Amino acid sequence: MSNLPPCPKCGSAFTYEDRGLFICPECAHEWSEEAVAESADEDLVVTDAHGSLLHDGDSVTVIKDLKVKGSSSVVKVGTKVKNIRLVEGDHNIDCKIDGIGPMKLKSEFVKKA
Repeated sequence: MSNLPPCPKCGSAFTYEDRGLFICPECAHEWSEEAVAESADEDLVVTDAHGSLLHDGDSVTVIKDLKVKGSSSVVKVGTKVKNIRLVEGDHNIDCKIDGIGPMKLKSEFVKKA
């Protein structure tokens, strides 16, 4: 049995190597070893205040009153935020909040809804 990686597109175990590229005979996807290493680094793991894993498109609820920087507005406890997007950085949730607009939140101040 070879130690070649499975196809990242279809998951087939019947991959083979040709001139430095991995090739899947089932879906004809081609990728390099560097692409596999880069995709492993790109996996972003974000958890909420209670340790639940968050994904793009999830809905979350704010667990603490949050002051909006540069404004007198406040995001109240219990505000539900739909369709979040995970990003790199300190404020790792990108979202739109009704009545306030687009903003970034820290995952430590939300829980999965």
